[in-house]
Amino acid sequence: MPDTEKPLEIRSAAVLGTGMMGPGIAATLALGGVDVVLVSRSAGGAAQGLRAAREAIFLLQQHEIVQPARGCWAMEHVRTSTDMNRAVVDAALVIESAPEDMTLKQDLFAHLDRITRPECILCSNTSGLSITAIASKCDRAHRIFTTHFWNPPHLMPLVEIVKEERSSPELAAGLRDFFAECGKVAVIVKKDRPGQLGNRLQIALQREAMKIVEEGIADVEDVDRAAKTGFGLRLPVYGIFEHIDAVGLDLAGAVVDYISRDLSNEIGIPAVMREHIEKGELGAASGKGFYDWSEKEIGAVKERRNRFLIDFVKRYRPGE
Repeated sequence: MPDTEKPLEIRSAAVLGTGMMGPGIAATLALGGVDVVLVSRSAGGAAQGLRAAREAIFLLQQHEIVQPARGCWAMEHVRTSTDMNRAVVDAALVIESAPEDMTLKQDLFAHLDRITRPECILCSNTSGLSITAIASKCDRAHRIFTTHFWNPPHLMPLVEIVKEERSSPELAAGLRDFFAECGKVAVIVKKDRPGQLGNRLQIALQREAMKIVEEGIADVEDVDRAAKTGFGLRLPVYGIFEHIDAVGLDLAGAVVDYISRDLSNEIGIPAVMREHIEKGELGAASGKGFYDWSEKEIGAVKERRNRFLIDFVKRYRPGE
């Protein structure tokens, strides 16, 4: 039966990877009423992943984002396995969250393509690699997609569904509806291009921010302040194209025409970033990057981020 003639029903899923993203993805699926197996290569990793998934669910319960009964059900329906083949064989959906290594993902998807059920949907959480290239060794590429969750996946509403060149449009629409049932806002990216959708916007902003610093227009701290207290503050409820229409295309066009002539079109790593990398100043983990992290605490920054996301998700209907 064609994909258009039946609704997409997903009641069982496997999430491959227990690192930064896997547990939050597993929690999200379980909260959508799905039995989830969280797969790790080791018993220790599986235990750590299960603990993180349950902590994510409890956080949403604690802040009344999900009802207690729903949260309790979800906690009981996330289990772990160190046997990937057994975990995926009966799954309706598999989402991998493995390292960003093209060869690794190609081999993994070729293997999954052979051992999973014909109706299983195979997805990658890659944030930038081509899903068409990842699926190049697979026979049923029409059932393969990127489903890119944003970090932290249990709090960030967005999921980007990226179509492989041969992916079924009907299945993409079905996945969008499925993720809505899981409490997410899904967008369909119709062309498989580097950076997908959100990261293309984000990288363009980062490139211009670094040009501003390089040219001495403003310091790092003031660039961040401008983003957080200016245009960035309204973006969750006032989108890019909504803003253009609100001010008028004639005015917005005149501003774009004038300013765009001075914007960065540099290809590759900006010089100010390369200088930090060459010095080993890689960010919070190394103690210094654009900021001196002996004077800032990354845990506190992430906690502030999470508090904002929790408040936003509670108060607003993301995606409207």
